Amino acid sequence: MNKKPEKTFTLINDQTGEKVKLPVQDGTLGPSTIDIRTLYQHTGHFTLDPSFTATGSCKSRITYIDGDEGILMHRGYSIEELTEKSNALEVAYLLLYGDLPDKDQMAKFDHDITYHTMLHEQLAYFFKGFRRDSHPMAIMVAVVGALSSFYHDSLDIWDPKQREISAHRLIAKIPTIAAMAYKYSQGQPFVYPKNSLGYAENFLHMCFSLPVQDYKVSPVLADAMDRIMILHADHEQNASTSTVRIAGSSQANPFACISSGIASLWGPAHGGANQAVLEMLEEIGTKDRIPEFIARAKDKDDPFRLMGFGHRVYKNTDPRATVLRQSCHDVLAELGVTKDPTLELAMELEKIALNDPYFVDRKLFPNVDFYSGIILRAMGFPTEMFTVLFAVSRTVGWVAQWTEMIEEPTLRIGRPRQLYIGETERNYIDLDKR
Repeated sequence: MNKKPEKTFTLINDQTGEKVKLPVQDGTLGPSTIDIRTLYQHTGHFTLDPSFTATGSCKSRITYIDGDEGILMHRGYSIEELTEKSNALEVAYLLLYGDLPDKDQMAKFDHDITYHTMLHEQLAYFFKGFRRDSHPMAIMVAVVGALSSFYHDSLDIWDPKQREISAHRLIAKIPTIAAMAYKYSQGQPFVYPKNSLGYAENFLHMCFSLPVQDYKVSPVLADAMDRIMILHADHEQNASTSTVRIAGSSQANPFACISSGIASLWGPAHGGANQAVLEMLEEIGTKDRIPEFIARAKDKDDPFRLMGFGHRVYKNTDPRATVLRQSCHDVLAELGVTKDPTLELAMELEKIALNDPYFVDRKLFPNVDFYSGIILRAMGFPTEMFTVLFAVSRTVGWVAQWTEMIEEPTLRIGRPRQLYIGETERNYIDLDKR
């Protein structure tokens, strides 16, 4: 059997004429990569790639994105099919283990997650140490990181069983922590999880139920929350996922790694996009002012931008937005919020943007943040909770990516290089002579 010839990429030094051949590695989908690990050894040079936008930092089997074609797949399954036929907990299993579960596997996984949703009771004291007006993401970073001080039996990252227990605990407990952060901000008592409820339904119950009256979660709202969780479950090597991986490469415990991901997600350029949508709508104010802001968005000299339209990765339509658009309209109809001026404004802006040639030609369609922000507003969540809900949804992706990295035989601590542009060597001058 003839061995397939190795693909290479040749670099030529234009000063010396020296040639260096670097291996080319192909993935199952997407562009090939040039393996530059020996570049410094052969040339004495590093590459410079600010923000790592042209650098593959790892090999992964979890999520595939084709931004030009508007494709998002988890383990080979399209996001459209998963949101239509699956649910958040089944997708969590898929991301963690690589394949869809059979009935027995799904029943066991459901049981394992459900019976890990309770928090150690002493964790409630953490919340009392925060000011009442603390941002809930600050609480999330602290409390999730603190889980490692309560669950010492699952901190050995080299033990597959302990890794799995930590994964289950994080997926189960972060919704509970998020709901407690919300309740704390509202001055309401914490609500314990109910094992009889589904994953998304249980989260809404912990957020909105009260001890003084019965609360029944609307199936429409539970379905919308389930879809939001699926659509945000993982998105390849984004800022927060890369943060989790770089923290994990130091062999930090999984709770610390996920806490670092939450901190990265907190940034307004990453997880705060749907909050920015609501803030933009409040700035526009009324429907009669939409033409004014549309004109401003088209003016290249005006710093104003329509938030929630277009996407850095998706140069076509955002496939997640296509899925969530119907849920958005279903939620608005279910809750009867047609009298909410902000939501009315959002629907009018959507209608104009979908038909305006300027936006259509540039493919500046509403993205997932536009619709998720409207849904969460309609459900009654304050804008400061939006990023928290993003963290709840993204936890499973972070955990799956962390697990994949730890199981990689070639795992090494992350150590990017730099192009130094500071001072050359200088001599120290005594203080009295300066």
